[in-house]
Amino acid sequence: MTRSLRFTLAVASAAVAALALSACSAGGGSSSNADGTVTDGKLTIATGDPAYSPWIEDNDPESGKGFESAVAYAVAKEMGYSESDVVWKRSTFDSAIAPGPKDWDLNVQQFSIDAKRKKAVDMSTAYYTTTQAVVTTSGSKAAGDTTIAALKQDAIGVATGSTSIASVKDVLGVTPQVFNSNDDAVLALKSGQIDAIVTDLPTAFYMASAQVDDGTVSAQFPDDGEGDQFGFVLPKGSELTSKVDKALKTLDDDGTLQDLQTKWLSSETGTPVLK
Repeated sequence: MTRSLRFTLAVASAAVAALALSACSAGGGSSSNADGTVTDGKLTIATGDPAYSPWIEDNDPESGKGFESAVAYAVAKEMGYSESDVVWKRSTFDSAIAPGPKDWDLNVQQFSIDAKRKKAVDMSTAYYTTTQAVVTTSGSKAAGDTTIAALKQDAIGVATGSTSIASVKDVLGVTPQVFNSNDDAVLALKSGQIDAIVTDLPTAFYMASAQVDDGTVSAQFPDDGEGDQFGFVLPKGSELTSKVDKALKTLDDDGTLQDLQTKWLSSETGTPVLK
């Protein structure tokens, strides 16, 4: 072997090693840090921008106010991170669930747990299962109806194909008016054709704040465990996924998740559970 050939092979070997190291560090779920995080000793959590109430209050996740912010800090604490160790970043919804490397450890913005998404990213176990809720206006006859007996006397609208239809029939014992879409139901509420709309709670908060003038989420249905489940998104193959799942199980077992749900999705929003 000539001297020049030995030199060429040595350079090539070094280049291959460098590429391998680069590929390892850029992997979606890999990290060079001992604790598996993107920043050693810190837990970087992402959410949307803007982030909306009641999930994040005042678009300020660092405050710990709002259901998802409070859950995120509770999970971080259970994993051994103090509040000062939590770093917040912003990301879009679509980029969070896309394949590829991430610059955060966890992402929380009402991601429904879905088998298709799990092909591109990791998803934790559920921290919340959606319930059905009632959207109305302050001027509607349904405005103060926060019991099953009262609400069943109102004209209720739902979107076709939604689980809300079965919920209204099962819980209220009445048959709702069915519309082609949520938008059509909103128009019917605005025109006084119906007194209230029943939809899932996240959609209800959006409707009341963005689609209905003087809108309000007046009540929510009892949790039947049949709604969409929300989970944290993590990079594919993250070392933290099992740790997040363990933290969520502890928080579920000791009642913390239910307490946070009651505080931020019921008490703080004035949205009682129908009885």
